[in-house]
Amino acid sequence: MRNNRPQKRTANSRRNPLKSTSTDEMRLNKYLAESGVTSRRGADELIAEGAVQINGKRVYELGIKVNLKTDKVLVNGKPVRPEIRKVYVLFNKPKGVMTTMDDPEGRPCIGEYFKRFESRVFPVGRLDYDSEGLLLLTNDGDFAQRVTHPKHEVLKTYLVKVDGQPTEEQVHKLRTGVTIIGGRVAAREIERLKGTASDKYDWFKIVIGEGKNRQIRRMFEKIGFDVMKLQRIAIGRLKMGGLARGEWALLTPEEVEKIFHQDESLIRRPGERPGVKDRKGSRKNFSRRGPKSEKALARDKSSRRE
Repeated sequence: MRNNRPQKRTANSRRNPLKSTSTDEMRLNKYLAESGVTSRRGADELIAEGAVQINGKRVYELGIKVNLKTDKVLVNGKPVRPEIRKVYVLFNKPKGVMTTMDDPEGRPCIGEYFKRFESRVFPVGRLDYDSEGLLLLTNDGDFAQRVTHPKHEVLKTYLVKVDGQPTEEQVHKLRTGVTIIGGRVAAREIERLKGTASDKYDWFKIVIGEGKNRQIRRMFEKIGFDVMKLQRIAIGRLKMGGLARGEWALLTPEEVEKIFHQDESLIRRPGERPGVKDRKGSRKNFSRRGPKSEKALARDKSSRRE
């Protein structure tokens, strides 16, 4: 069940996730993530920048530990403490809003929508200033790491409007992969939307797994087109639903799990090249190696343990 208002804490929810019978210490980056400041990766950046103090002393060591009972931690001069209850928020980010909780230049940012929120939350990943759609926020650093780290292969789905009509050959290049700033990337799935084209623009639905900075815009730039509109509509199998621009909703545990439910045909194994689906729906991998010989198959069979 979704709710556009923060849920109140109850006596049963006052459970400290940091309580441990074995140790009173925790790595600083995890402590900051548990405090709802940022993800662990973001915490490492804050530490390296000298924005974190422990007991009045500025620290730069990434592996340093915090004593949960005695140490006082400040980030940019403000005290932080681990959150008691984990929250997961679905937000429909409007275009023209920064994916930050505050902006030193005074530009509109998502923090303005959460000023009265019961917990300090941070965005999971980001959508650039000119993009809109589904954005997650949380105070759970481990959750943010699981969503954003490439090894977990959490897929994101977007609607894209481009200034022209790419040929099928150009679209195929996005499927097989192009090189952009940050490395080589490929669309896990891309389809031209029927009934939306004109002689001036075209619409596509595209699924990606990497999530590099401005990835989709740069992918289309590689084939000669600028993105006119970009909207994220799903993460995993979690969709926006009827949430209007600028609105947010708390996610239920069942909705959180949808984020990690994937279409297996879109998950690539390490070293696997982009493939296509055959008529039965299974994935064909374009490999340089041909089928195994009869001798190889016999050798494989004899080496198996019954």
